[in-house]
Amino acid sequence: MTKDIPGSAQLWFCLLLLWAPFSAQASEIPAWPLSTLQDIPLPGHSTRWDYVTFDPDSHQLFLAHLGDDTVVVFDTRELRVIATIPQVSQVHGVLYIPELHRLYASATGTDEVVAIDSVSYQIIARIPVGNHPDGLTYVPGEHELFVSDEHGGTDTVIDVLSNTRRATIPLQGQIGNSQYDSASGHVFVNLQTLGQLAEIDPRSHQVLARHPIPKAHGNHGLWIDSVHQLAFVACSDDNTLIVFDLENHRTIATFPIAHDPDVLAYDSGLNWLYVAGESGEVSLFQIHGRTVTPLGTAWLGPNAHSVAVDSDTHRAWFPLWNEKGPSVLRITYPATTLH
Repeated sequence: MTKDIPGSAQLWFCLLLLWAPFSAQASEIPAWPLSTLQDIPLPGHSTRWDYVTFDPDSHQLFLAHLGDDTVVVFDTRELRVIATIPQVSQVHGVLYIPELHRLYASATGTDEVVAIDSVSYQIIARIPVGNHPDGLTYVPGEHELFVSDEHGGTDTVIDVLSNTRRATIPLQGQIGNSQYDSASGHVFVNLQTLGQLAEIDPRSHQVLARHPIPKAHGNHGLWIDSVHQLAFVACSDDNTLIVFDLENHRTIATFPIAHDPDVLAYDSGLNWLYVAGESGEVSLFQIHGRTVTPLGTAWLGPNAHSVAVDSDTHRAWFPLWNEKGPSVLRITYPATTLH
């Protein structure tokens, strides 16, 4: 497998270090296929940001400003903030559902999920869930939202047509990310203190299996490749990406990744997988079928643990929190076009 990419793409990193107030101590930065397009100041206090979700039709980016209890709405065409939605306490996860023109946000401070109209930006419902709600995934056929109750050991199921809680599924341990697999129609959930991947039937709300993932330590981040039946599992305890075969229930590859990995995002146009880390590092992989090639790991910016990607323009967005200055939205794009 390829370890890194030759060429002169390292220049992006040198330019990035010149931008104040952000700075970092970097050593042996690998060749890197990503360039910084622009940094745009974000509103509010210099506090932590969390998940990001993107609506390609309206060109709206929704950013969870956890430290400010707000959701910030950013127009990706006009490159400006167009709204700030308050009263979403310690907001962690955000997920946009196109068919409903609705945003859902997990409010960890109040242990609820908040439903927000994406046109008026008004809160239309608050749904009680479990302890410390975090990541969200949507099952379109059932009109259900699955919520990872990270400290509660459960997944809460919400009926998005009525905005009511439909079920609470006991899972045990600390809960990582939940993701829907369109091929099987099932929901997969990281059990991050047990080294397992739970498989749930959304129709019955029953746990079908708890798949052991050998050598998984702190398996929190998750992305599902439904076409090739692969689960990409980011382990925060040992900074490892595990590629898990969902058909044969076995690990087929492991890779070192950004320190303290969190959010995964996929560019379906370039077949690039982003793994964003709390350390400020980001890892990139290219996926062709069941072949996974590392493109490198590099420092992108302080607290660059969350990312969303536009598969049409190939731009990626990282909200960056800097303790010594204002937060910015860092916009990146490919410095090279690998296919």
